[in-house]
This record gives sequence, C-alpha cells and structure tokens, in this order.
Amino acid sequence: MLYIPNRFRLPTYFSVLRSCAEESCASARSAALSFSAWSRGDLAEAVGLAAASGRTPSGCEENCPALAEVWHAALLIRVRETDAAEALLAAAGTAPGGGPGSTGGIAAARLMCAAELAFVRGEVDSAAELAGRGVRAARQAGLTCLLPDAHTVLALGALRQGSMSVSLDFANRLRDDALLGQTLHSPGQCAWAAAQLMEVQGGAASAAHLIAGIVLDDELLRELLAAQPAAAAWLVRAACALGDVPLAQRVAEEATALAGRNDGLRSVAAAAAHSAGLLAQDPERVLAAAAAHRDPWAAASACEDAGRLLAAHGEEPDRAVEALERAVDGYTRAGSPRDARRVVSRLRALGVRRGRYPQYAGHDRASAESLTNTEAAVAELVSHGFTNSQVGERLFISGHTVAFHLKKIFRKMNVTSRVELTRAWSRMSGGEG
Repeated sequence: MLYIPNRFRLPTYFSVLRSCAEESCASARSAALSFSAWSRGDLAEAVGLAAASGRTPSGCEENCPALAEVWHAALLIRVRETDAAEALLAAAGTAPGGGPGSTGGIAAARLMCAAELAFVRGEVDSAAELAGRGVRAARQAGLTCLLPDAHTVLALGALRQGSMSVSLDFANRLRDDALLGQTLHSPGQCAWAAAQLMEVQGGAASAAHLIAGIVLDDELLRELLAAQPAAAAWLVRAACALGDVPLAQRVAEEATALAGRNDGLRSVAAAAAHSAGLLAQDPERVLAAAAAHRDPWAAASACEDAGRLLAAHGEEPDRAVEALERAVDGYTRAGSPRDARRVVSRLRALGVRRGRYPQYAGHDRASAESLTNTEAAVAELVSHGFTNSQVGERLFISGHTVAFHLKKIFRKMNVTSRVELTRAWSRMSGGEG
C-alpha cells in the first residue's frame, strides 16, 4: 500500500503517470512507489525506485519513462547528486514525443528541474531564466501546480542576490499559490522560502508562526528536511533566535533520525551534523559538516556558523577568521552576494578588511540611472519605506554609509526627497512590466 500523506499529492507532472497507473503502466507504478518511499522518509529507497522507473518498459504509448526520468532527476538534485541529475535531464530532453499534453508536461517539468539544479549549483541568473521558461511551459500545459516550484527558485534567487522587491514579489506569489491550493506536493519547501523572506524583512520573530508551523508538523518537516540540506540548520538557528530551544531540539532530532534511516546519503548526514553541532554550539562538529556538505550554499552557511561560534568562544580568533573567509568565498561561488556581505560585516567587526567586496547582482534600473548595484539596492529598500538604519541592517552597512549612498542616488535620479525617490522608483517598476 502506498504511503502518501493525506494533504500531499504526486507532483502534477505525474498526471499522465497517474492515468497510466490505472492501465498497469510499469513506469508509473515504479514512480508512484518511489514517491511513497520519499514521503515516508526512505530517501535512498526512493532514489533506487526512481531509477528503476526510468529503465522499466512502460507498457503504454505515453511518455512515462521520460517523465519518470525527470522525477529521478528531481530526487538526485535533492540529495545533491547534481552531475547524475544533469545527465538524466539531458536524456529526458531528447525523449521522443507522445501526446500534446505529455510533451508539454515533460518540457515544463524538465525546465523546473533544470532551474532547481542551476540554483543549487549557484548559477542564480541561469536558474531564474530557466524558471521563467518553466512558468510559461507549465501554463501552456495547464500544470499550474508546478508554479510554486518556479516561484520558490525565483524568490530565493532574488533574495540571495539582494533584490528585495523582486523577492517580496515572488513571496507574495507563493502566498497566492498556497491560497489557491497549488503547493500540495512541496508545502514545506514553499513555507520555508516564505519564512526566509519574512526573517530577512523583520527578523526571526516576524516568521515565528511559519517556523513553528513547519517544525511542529511531522509531514511538513520531513518533506522539507528531505529536500533541502540547508533547512535543518536554518530552522535550528531561527528557533534559537526565538529563544525556543525545544523547537530547535526537535529539528536536530528529526534531521538525525532522517540521516539514520538513509545511511550513505552524504547530503542528509551533513545536514544532520550541521544542525546538531549548531544546537550544541560545537564549532568542530559544524566545521566537519561544512566539509561534508554537497550543497555550496549549505557549506558556506556551516562555515559562517563555525566562524561565529569560534569568534564567540574567543580562544582561536585566527580560526574564526579563516572559517568566515571561507564562508564569504563559498557564498560568492553559490551566487549569494547578500549572504557574503553579511559575513564581510562580521569580519569587519573582528578587525579584518577584505580587498574584494561582494557585489550585489546587476539591476536594470541601476544602469538606467547610472546607479551602482549597491546604490540600486539602497534605493529599492528606501522606496519600500525603510529607514537608513533598517536599510543598513539589511545590506550590512552602516546608517552613515546609507546616507552617503542616498546623496549620490538623489543627484543621479534628480530627486530631492525620499518621497520623490519612491515615486520615481515606482514609475520605473511599472515600466518593467
């Protein structure tokens, strides 16, 4: 009997597989068994069943093997076997066409997987482009339940690159997706994306209800920890910031249990070690997790956590600086200048000045008004009503530096007040369509 949580359902691009399952399609049966195993936390078994589903003769005329290969690729991405996932996606892209709906489903699903793969590798611009194409393909195929996958990639990509208004826009789309019931196959991941955006905007307290909602729900937490190696440590960190140690303990325990059920999956083991080491305030365990992580952003996050813990202990400042330097480089490689700049601010507090300073991603409006990327980021936040101090907190610069940038922004945009800046920025937003 298949185990599928009551409020979850198979990813929508399995609509063809579901219909074929009624006709005893072997590929569909193997894929459904794979999803069942994944849902109950048997990740290694799920990957093995997914591999079998792509190799098994389907016994039908639909594109079930190609769809099953996309599902296999999606699982490989989640356990960070990215090279194997890339090869499978390439194979799915050359599969022969079936019916019109099937072909559209394959195209949309493949693009969504490719976007997630690019994002995991730190190729954020490429991920955004692929996700945009995936949105168009999903809508053409009538697979609107794939849209939250794209919106999650686009929201987190914009957040990591420091484009706050874009990330908030996609956060609102995720909220709408949830209201429309379109997040049923990955609700934990969608909720985690929204929580990260809320935490950046207003601190952990602003995301407290979402954090607790994820952690206290067995199915949501299992689904999230299975798919996102960075999630366990992030949740532990957020729960500790809220002063809720039992909540943090629950996350670490669940991550450890998931790793125990899936011996040999390095990404799951690294996530468990990272969260447990963070909860124990043990920099050595966190450093070991950083070395084991296969996710570039998660590895950089572990380096940052270890550096912070070493600096707090105050006994080995050189090792703290070394770990933080590795975090800056890791975040930069992962396409996350916003996080890199946060760590640079930590280094500055330790008296370390870097010759290179991570730059925010380019912005169309920046070039239009000859603004630098940092000036564009300041203008964007000011236009959303943030004070100089609040802008500084989000961009990891001082309020005085924000004021300095604002003077240059006013001159370049030919405005004389924050109100005029907001109006001008809003007009340019509308012009981008």
